[in-house]
Amino acid sequence: MGEAAPPVPDADGFPAWARSVADCEARLGVSASRGLSSADAAARLRAHGPNELAEHPGPSLLQLLAQQFEDTLVRILLAAAAVSFILALFSSAGEVTLSAFVEPLVIFIILVVNAAVGIWQETNAEKALEALREIQSDHAAVLRGGEWLPALPARDLVPGDVVQLRVGDKVPADMRVVRLVTSTLRVEQGSLTGETASVNKTSHAVPVEDADIQAKECMVFAGTTVVNGSALCIVVHTGMSTEIGKIHKQIHEASQEDDDTPLKKKLNEFGEALTKIIGLICALVWLINVKYFLTFELDGWVPRNIRFSFEKCTYYFEIAVALAVAAIPEGLPAVITTCLALGTRKMAAKNALVRKLPSVETLGCTTVICSDKTGTLTTNQMSVAKLVAIGDSSGEVRSFKVEGTTYDPQDGKIHNWPAGSIDVNLETIAKVAAVCNDASVAHSSHQYVATGMPTEAALKVLVEKMGLPGGKNGLSLNPSDTLGCCKWWNNVAKRIGTLEFDRMRKSMGVIVRTSSGNNALLVKGAVETLLERSSHIQLKDGLVVPLDEKAKKIVLASLHEMSTKALRCLGFAYKEDLGEFATYDGENHPAHKLLLDPANYAAIETDLIFAGLVGLRDPPREEVYDAIEDCRAAGIRVMVITGDNKETAEAICREIGVFSPDEDITLKSLTGREFMALEDKKSLLRRKGGLLFSRAEPRHKQEIVRLLKEDGEVVAMTGDGVNDAPALKLADIGVAMGITGTEVAKEASDMVLADDNFSTIVAAVGEGRSIYNNMKAFIRYMISSNIGEVASIFLTSAMGIPEGLIPVQLLWVNLVTDGPPATALGFNPPDKDIMKKPPRRSDDSLITPWILFRYLIIGLYVGIATVGIFVIWYTHGSFMGIDLTGDGHTLVSYSQLSNWGQCSTWDNFTVTPFTAGTRTFTFDNPCEYFQAGKVKATTLSLSVLVAIEMFNSLNALSEDSSLLTMPPWVNPWLLVAMSVSFGLHFLILYVPFLATVFGIVPLSLNEWLLVLLVALPVVLIDEVLKFVGRCTSSSGPKRRSRKQKGE
Repeated sequence: MGEAAPPVPDADGFPAWARSVADCEARLGVSASRGLSSADAAARLRAHGPNELAEHPGPSLLQLLAQQFEDTLVRILLAAAAVSFILALFSSAGEVTLSAFVEPLVIFIILVVNAAVGIWQETNAEKALEALREIQSDHAAVLRGGEWLPALPARDLVPGDVVQLRVGDKVPADMRVVRLVTSTLRVEQGSLTGETASVNKTSHAVPVEDADIQAKECMVFAGTTVVNGSALCIVVHTGMSTEIGKIHKQIHEASQEDDDTPLKKKLNEFGEALTKIIGLICALVWLINVKYFLTFELDGWVPRNIRFSFEKCTYYFEIAVALAVAAIPEGLPAVITTCLALGTRKMAAKNALVRKLPSVETLGCTTVICSDKTGTLTTNQMSVAKLVAIGDSSGEVRSFKVEGTTYDPQDGKIHNWPAGSIDVNLETIAKVAAVCNDASVAHSSHQYVATGMPTEAALKVLVEKMGLPGGKNGLSLNPSDTLGCCKWWNNVAKRIGTLEFDRMRKSMGVIVRTSSGNNALLVKGAVETLLERSSHIQLKDGLVVPLDEKAKKIVLASLHEMSTKALRCLGFAYKEDLGEFATYDGENHPAHKLLLDPANYAAIETDLIFAGLVGLRDPPREEVYDAIEDCRAAGIRVMVITGDNKETAEAICREIGVFSPDEDITLKSLTGREFMALEDKKSLLRRKGGLLFSRAEPRHKQEIVRLLKEDGEVVAMTGDGVNDAPALKLADIGVAMGITGTEVAKEASDMVLADDNFSTIVAAVGEGRSIYNNMKAFIRYMISSNIGEVASIFLTSAMGIPEGLIPVQLLWVNLVTDGPPATALGFNPPDKDIMKKPPRRSDDSLITPWILFRYLIIGLYVGIATVGIFVIWYTHGSFMGIDLTGDGHTLVSYSQLSNWGQCSTWDNFTVTPFTAGTRTFTFDNPCEYFQAGKVKATTLSLSVLVAIEMFNSLNALSEDSSLLTMPPWVNPWLLVAMSVSFGLHFLILYVPFLATVFGIVPLSLNEWLLVLLVALPVVLIDEVLKFVGRCTSSSGPKRRSRKQKGE
């Protein structure tokens, strides 16, 4: 046996950000000057696996198929189809005909289509994980054995590898910065943390072991991008151990917890109840009719002379199948899908793009909206809110309020701005802001877009609003130029050298050649830092005087005032006596070597002349305040979860109405870490009013969503970054940003906001409530229709008369005839006070006891009407003055009809032929009159069923309002749909081929009059029931609503 291999070093549990570079090298067993050896790297690759995100195998096609049949309604339908198929096989007795198999085929087609749609939706569910893999880097420049490998596949990286990062590189793993090759290193990690600005990185350790991602300034993370500078780094974590790997795992776990929507839960409960009801009714039917297919004589307790009729047994089997078909609203899935699809079109018109259909309905019962701050509640466009310049003396300052919330230079003005020419002090501020600046603003696709740092872009927009000396503005120079003033200042003061920003001195400087030929230094940065390095201050008229303590205090007082309003402050200063840089003209000048070392910058930026300061912010969207008020009126709580700092977030929340201006928010505003440290987190989340969580990480967002869902809340969560994806997946409604959102966030979401606007979510919630109310209307309509069909079949069986409606006819009614009116009910106009009511509880009943009672009465009438017209045709020559003898059919007594099975024993029973349309029905065996001869009676029953359900759709326009107050024309689509359904019914009646398939015949005018006479009372019956309902509940709702408010 060989020696055991030495343990492979790893960084599990090692806080690399809180340790020195030497400690990291020692822990990871590597020298930053040589890198790993090939053998060492190979061993680590075997131990840690490739640097890539795991592929979680989804369920197989067979598993997905099995999942589609877990629904109770589908299982009942499947059983009905199987029984129907077996019966068709037996009844065909060697002569197989298509018409015998129409019914099982139709049921199977419904099941196949439903399963196909379900599988398609499931296979789209894991796209977020694929999008996450796409943001990984492909290659990296790696030091191995003292030699650089310029393009090593990123999947081969291991902990301990030494990697060089350059501008534009995608970071391939989580790494500790060893040293900066350039003076600064800036990384865009917004997709991971939600921050909009790129972040400066350093090689200095952070003295906090449990630091959040934003605070780990010496770490770079996989999937982020280097936007400035170059650095040498050591790989600490790879693959699933990286921060992006943890997010990948969280997305996968969240996807496993996908809950059914509130409506689906209710429909499943309904399905389970329906199973019991169908079982009970089938048992009753068999008990009532067992005497027809099973007879015996009792000799004491022993049965003798047992006689069993297989033909009669299969007949009652068919009745059981018909019961199952009648009880299940087969058209419901299709109508729900259609209504949701129409809802998505309405929402798309309001900039809410729905990716997953069921989320339309879930939106309607949203109780909590967890919103990101940046870009959703705010514009995500930095803008200057206040400009502070120096006055006539060093002890005096001037403040100017600046309007505008976008990068459009024409958006807003500066209040109290001096008319005509601006003074020398304001010119200096404009010059520094325009020239000491690397950003740009351009007009693209009807909007202004910034490139570079958002704060610098905001400064350029400020310069455009300030105008030029002499009272001109940028547009007067060149109307097509967005930044005309900035270009003018860049020509006046040409930039010849740059002192790049770094976190130590907190400033940026540029050396410029002025129009007079002299060099000057222009500096912008943190106000306190610039004041410390300034010896003089420039007054309004350009006079430079010493900076005394009194002047400092006044400037710092302005700074403090702006900081308490969550404004980010920047100061401006300049210097004209540049010493050895007075003649600097580029790289060949002797002083250039001083610019190569950033350690010299602070010394160059001394003895400055302070000119003024500005306060910037990411302003709230104008419409957000009203949207939050709408949420409050609608009983929806708003929680702001942001990666931003606490003070800034609190100020924005007060401004937009999440908190009132004077509200004590000590217990309502916490950092993510403070929240996670709480023992009783749920009691905080149950507090009334708004909540704010700042410096929040992905795990904090997930925990908040998870706890809210456990408490029965329906949660909508917004997000745009990769870090938001797990919480978006876990929430009932994940809402991604369309403009700033990453593909990962969009794929994990249920809905995408095309305009990134919070108020769009609120509008979508209102639309969701309206859609749910309409869905409730058509679900009730379809269920009430099915109750009628069940009553019809049960009465047929109980009375012992021939079967009036066969399963294929019931399928046609449920799928086709009921479909258009049910879909049209989805167009009912929304209630005007829909966003003034509290959210419905997710466990609210679809059908209240009173509504169920109403529909049982209606259903009973449907049963009586369909069976009644069947009996009338056989037993009456006329009914209420309508002559029914025109077709020449034979009349029988009710006793004969209810005992038709004993027809063969009757003496002298004969029947005459009768006509239906162009067909004549003759009977060699008179007993066939109750089977083949029932075709006209069946047609009348089916026509009454269709007519009643059309009139019943008018009843469904409103749950309790009369047709006199809510007439049919409030929803013209319903009248169109009723016409379509009647048209489809005429189609199967009067097209011979279809009439044969459905076992029906054409009706005469008199027969149609009878159908309408029997069907119309359903409207009157429901009007009476609605009136009773209004009378009994006239005082009830008020008491309930007061109770809800009290709760």
